[in-house]
Amino acid sequence: AKEYWVFKLRNCSSPASGEEPAGSDILNYFESYLTVASTVSNVLCLMANFLLVNRVPIQVRVLASLTIMLAIFLVMTALVKVDTSSWTYGFFAVTIICMAILSGTSTIFNSSVFGMTGSFPMRNSQALISGGAMGGTISAVALLVDLAASSDVTDSTLAFFLTADVFLGLCVVLYLLLPRLEYARFYLRPVWPAHVFSGEEQPPQDSPSAPLAAFRSRDSSIPPLRPILKKTAGLGFCVVYLFFITSLVFPAISTNIESLDKGSGSPWTTRFFVPLTTFLLYNFADLCGRQVTAWIQVPGPRSKVLPGLVLLRTCLLPLFMFCNYQPRIHLHTVLFQSDLYPVLFTSLLGLSNGYLSTLA
Repeated sequence: AKEYWVFKLRNCSSPASGEEPAGSDILNYFESYLTVASTVSNVLCLMANFLLVNRVPIQVRVLASLTIMLAIFLVMTALVKVDTSSWTYGFFAVTIICMAILSGTSTIFNSSVFGMTGSFPMRNSQALISGGAMGGTISAVALLVDLAASSDVTDSTLAFFLTADVFLGLCVVLYLLLPRLEYARFYLRPVWPAHVFSGEEQPPQDSPSAPLAAFRSRDSSIPPLRPILKKTAGLGFCVVYLFFITSLVFPAISTNIESLDKGSGSPWTTRFFVPLTTFLLYNFADLCGRQVTAWIQVPGPRSKVLPGLVLLRTCLLPLFMFCNYQPRIHLHTVLFQSDLYPVLFTSLLGLSNGYLSTLA
């Protein structure tokens, strides 16, 4: 909700003043601060989840993370109607802390659900990945509806955050209902026998429990990192680099690209430009890219073309920077003198992110 953050971090009492805001640094680079806070929290919680995956039951991890996310969103929802003009930096600090917690618990939730989905057929994993992009698309649509329905930025943001509260509450209910489905019970039933072989007792070589027993004999609490990395190193690099380039551009750079016709005063070039050309377009393109993998899986997992396409996405960085990014401090030239260019580049960013990351 970019307009809301601009309103809150500028001055709650005079959002339309033409003066340079006191917190211009945190205002101009707010998305960058959010990206750093969320990424650091992501990595730390991903490592924690890896260490705790066999120690903390998946039900505890999923329900705890959903509950914490819901609690954080309720706090952020409550702050919408609080006048924070006298403690702008304090509000900024609270927001960053909330974002770090939200991002970390979201990572634990996502990785836990991905692990659980590994027990299901591959089509369920593809549906889960597409569902992630669908969530982003729904939130972008909700933002546009809220902006159009309300002239006051705090009212539209309140409705926007309440939408998130409802969806998170719905996620808790649906997860509790999941074990009641016969389909889910079939695939989530224990696959491996509970018996752990001793050092002298060898499992049958044709038994599916043989590799598991070998791992359990070493350490039953931490997954075997070396063989996992050995098998997934190439595809793992692709995923990491894909998200690295995407997180550099979206949302830190893309949300600061302004319409070249902003001076016209039209709501399409001011209020709706970023929600349309950044959030909705990116998430919809990402969703389309992910969905295409249900029918096409080219290039293959061992193809040299896949990492080549992943590295090629680096070219998107200068393309976005030479659009009408504001404020322009070090780079004054705007090469792409049309609003169609950020639309095209955002579509490429979303499609390539969705297709290649799901493929990997």
